[in-house]
Amino acid sequence: DSEGGLYVCMNTFLGFGREHIERHYRKTGQCVYLHLKRHVTQKVPGASGGALPKRRNAKLFLDLEISSDLNSDDFEYEDEAKLVIFPDHYEISLPNIEELPALVTIACDALLSAKSPYRKQESDSWEEELQASKHAKTLVQLDNGVRIPPSGWKCSKCDLRENLWLNLTDGSVLCGKWFFDGSGGNGHAMEHYKETGYPLAVKLGTITPDGADVYSFDEEEPVLDPHIAKHLAHFGIDMLQMQVTENGLRDNDIKPRVSEWEVIQEAGMKLKPMYGPGYTGMKNLGNSCYLNAVMQAIFSIPEFQRAYVGNLPRIFDYSPLDPTQDFNTQMAKLGHGLLSGQYSKPPMKSELIEQVMKEEHKPQHNGISPRMFKAFISKGHPEFSSNRQQDAQEFFLHLINLVERNPVGSENPSDVFRFLVEERTQCCQSRKVRYTERVDYIMQLPVAMEAATNKDELIAYELKRREAEAARRPLPELVRAKIPFSACLQAFSEPSNVEDFWSSALQAKSAGVKTSRFASFPEYLVVQIKKFTFGLDWIPKKLDVSIDMPDFLDISHLRARGLQPGEEELPDIAPPIVIPEDPKVGEIRLLYFRRSFLVALDIDESSVMQLAEMGFPLEACRKAVYYTGNLGPEVAFNWIIAHMEEPDFAEPLVIPAFGEVASSGAAALGAVGLDNQPPEEMVAIIISMGFQRNLAIQALKATSNNLERALEWIFSHPDPEEESDPALDTMDMENHANANILTETGSEGPRIKDGPGRYELFGFISHMGTSTMSGHYVCHLRKEGRWVIYNDLRVCASERPPKDLGYIYFYHRIPS
Repeated sequence: DSEGGLYVCMNTFLGFGREHIERHYRKTGQCVYLHLKRHVTQKVPGASGGALPKRRNAKLFLDLEISSDLNSDDFEYEDEAKLVIFPDHYEISLPNIEELPALVTIACDALLSAKSPYRKQESDSWEEELQASKHAKTLVQLDNGVRIPPSGWKCSKCDLRENLWLNLTDGSVLCGKWFFDGSGGNGHAMEHYKETGYPLAVKLGTITPDGADVYSFDEEEPVLDPHIAKHLAHFGIDMLQMQVTENGLRDNDIKPRVSEWEVIQEAGMKLKPMYGPGYTGMKNLGNSCYLNAVMQAIFSIPEFQRAYVGNLPRIFDYSPLDPTQDFNTQMAKLGHGLLSGQYSKPPMKSELIEQVMKEEHKPQHNGISPRMFKAFISKGHPEFSSNRQQDAQEFFLHLINLVERNPVGSENPSDVFRFLVEERTQCCQSRKVRYTERVDYIMQLPVAMEAATNKDELIAYELKRREAEAARRPLPELVRAKIPFSACLQAFSEPSNVEDFWSSALQAKSAGVKTSRFASFPEYLVVQIKKFTFGLDWIPKKLDVSIDMPDFLDISHLRARGLQPGEEELPDIAPPIVIPEDPKVGEIRLLYFRRSFLVALDIDESSVMQLAEMGFPLEACRKAVYYTGNLGPEVAFNWIIAHMEEPDFAEPLVIPAFGEVASSGAAALGAVGLDNQPPEEMVAIIISMGFQRNLAIQALKATSNNLERALEWIFSHPDPEEESDPALDTMDMENHANANILTETGSEGPRIKDGPGRYELFGFISHMGTSTMSGHYVCHLRKEGRWVIYNDLRVCASERPPKDLGYIYFYHRIPS
């Protein structure tokens, strides 16, 4: 509340708005609060016209989650702090050393200067205030007669027309470095500096009457050039006549753009901004677009709206004293921000007139900032707690896991996604079969590249691309593989080989095949296109494909049928006992006990060597393979990328004794239990031995998360009592996208909402970039009969929804 300010309890250090402070006082009896209030003093001259914004005073109110209608970078502020004593609302202005005890004064000063988790989080993505370059005042400019035209620029060495930089000494126009998303240049501007020593360059396309982007090669950072107008005029550039352009080209110079980034964001189109309930944007906190896209899709579903926003008064009334650590409170708060419409209002007529007068046609971006939500939901998670880009599919599963663990009322909104998968495994020699069921939340479709309908075009494009790269010429127009959706669906339904299959019918290793079918159809079907893979060099890459995703989907033919007449089941016989050799250097084994056999887990040295050949330290490779459970070099590679910045990344692998896994294993494996639940990795170890999830959790709870004692507990409790905790039915999602958990065979189990297998598309999330570790996410949703694009704070009516380039698709069941 920018008008009422923020009240911080001096006992609990929790912040409350004006409308909630009385309730907190009555509930807790705490009577001393620090009242923080912000006043707008003046507008920063020229801030809205493209100049570098003046850095605001962010000491206070950085944690306020609501972006006001005003552009906060365009204004200066004065902050006011008072001590308020309840119930009389007695106010004491700060600082006030005379009236306050020393202890209170110290506490107030510490609170005002402290950094909350959200300030720390945001500070990582803030840009420091630019400093004037030491070369700006004394810059020498050559009188060589060079004149730069107002448009139509290209690199003088490679003819590229993007990411161009004008050297302010000799007027050379050269390309910058190559970017992660496949755009950029060939680094000719840097090469020119190394040859000549000319230090300053300005990026063409960023020059406006208010300033420009200037980089100092010598100082190795962006800088200010106080004399930029004079330096540009030397080469015939009049700043007053310049406007920002996308690629340094005017509208009539721009060719049709087909890059993934432009198509997905619908760049180049005049999209109409949308306002009101359900059309609220979310601020990007550095690299949080994956979270923004997923939450926009989640809160477009009525079941989630009812569970959190519909129950908001009850959730707030019964929230704990520290609501910042309550999942349901944070979900309700975020959902209310997105759906209430309070933070998505069109600009006033006076603001529109001011924009027209100043020739500013950019809409005001109001919306919400999910700092507190992100800080809580990612707490303890090694990936989501960072500021790195993440996989939206993994975050979706992480969110569903938390929803499962934190029930809200009688309705579990995640029920709408849950379905049962029937897996049929057949021994190729004996022809006998085994049927099992598991819970899942996402249908993962492989990309059938071999079914591309434009193979000839792809081959011709690849030849042209290689020739252009070798000759350092502009790349040819992109040709994207066109894959029929029916081919992806066919690839999903085909049998797959089972590696290292042990046939209980033959009592020996054999060839096996597995087929997956739907034992139930969910209310909402989430479909992931498996675009991310690994190249021959084990470098992660993304398949740039176009798939004709249907608006209406019928997967009724994928309904599971169970054991068929004439089929014979594989006998339920355990594999033989495998007694491992004594552990040696390089052969560390964890012994897993099951009722009648032992299983040994070695470090796969072949996977270690494949990773080491890519240039990673040997010990880091060993740790990656060990901590990912020998699941292959691809999974281990992801572990390396996530942990390579840690100080002990290349230190030797240290394995605790088996009995010590309970105390140190969770930390070693990167797992943190939520809500007093056992660490998921320890649960997964027991599940991998064939035990059910509820039994694993009961055993770990009964033995204080000691893995060895938990196994002994299982052996001594062959028929434990069923536990009614809803969290027992959740699945291991944190590291396994398929969540291979066997479902309960008894009457209790995960609630399944089965129905017809006919669906209609209502939303999709798209990814731009070359891997899940970089790029950008955008969400498209169909609302009130039209498509809407949610691009962080920008919410607009979609003109051309790129349904063929999506990554995650959301379908809802068509009523029969």
